[in-house]
Amino acid sequence: MMPAMNPLFDVLSDGSRRHILALLAVEGELCVCELVAALDDIQPKISRHLAILREAGWVAPRREGAWMFYRLADLPAWGQQVVVALQQGAVPADELATSRTRLLHFAGRPTRATTQEIP
Repeated sequence: MMPAMNPLFDVLSDGSRRHILALLAVEGELCVCELVAALDDIQPKISRHLAILREAGWVAPRREGAWMFYRLADLPAWGQQVVVALQQGAVPADELATSRTRLLHFAGRPTRATTQEIP
C-alpha cells in the first residue's frame, strides 16, 4: 500500500514516528524490542507508533516466530525523499546516533532466520 498524502503530516508530526522511520532507513529491519531499546521507550507506545505507520503505508511488518519485524514499505519517490530527509537531519543526528548505540549494545536482539517478506 502506498502512503497517502492526506495523513502524511499527521504521521510525521510525531518525533517518535520520524525517529522510527529514520532508524528503519539506516538499519533496514528492526523488531519491536529493538525499537524499544533504541528509542528507550515503552513497548505499548512503540507498538502504537508502528501501527499508525503501518496503517498509513509507511512500514511493512514481517512475523518470524514470536518476533514482529518492521521495515520501510515500498514507497513512492516522494516518500523515499521524505525518509532521506529524515536520515539527513530532520531527525537530529545526535539522537539517531544515540539510538544506534543503544541498539548496538542491546543484548536481547533476535537472530533473524530469514529476511524474506511473508505475504
